[in-house]
Amino acid sequence: MNAELSLWVEIPVAILLVLSGMFALIGAIGLLRMKDYFQRMHPPALASTLGAWCVALASIICFSALKSGPVVHAWLIPILLAITVPVTTLLLARAALFRKRMAGDDVPAEVSSRSMESGN
Repeated sequence: MNAELSLWVEIPVAILLVLSGMFALIGAIGLLRMKDYFQRMHPPALASTLGAWCVALASIICFSALKSGPVVHAWLIPILLAITVPVTTLLLARAALFRKRMAGDDVPAEVSSRSMESGN
């Protein structure tokens, strides 16, 4: 299959792919610059999710142009990432907080259901 894409398809695809690479680079720089584990969790998670959305959109544009019809099954990957990345980040943060508490480090107090009800 030797199909060529028009320039009007190649330009947005190239821009989206470069943008996704920039998001990955920003996430890596954020990972290196942050000092604490809890600060380091957010830049890679956000950047990788945005990068995945850009790659999926580029894939949809490219393959829709090649097949001359809508190809949207590539959205499945970023949708699953958008669901699972926040859950994974929360679980990792809770595990790290638990380890810090067990080690006796200075961490915020645990929130109980009674303090939530009373507004304290």
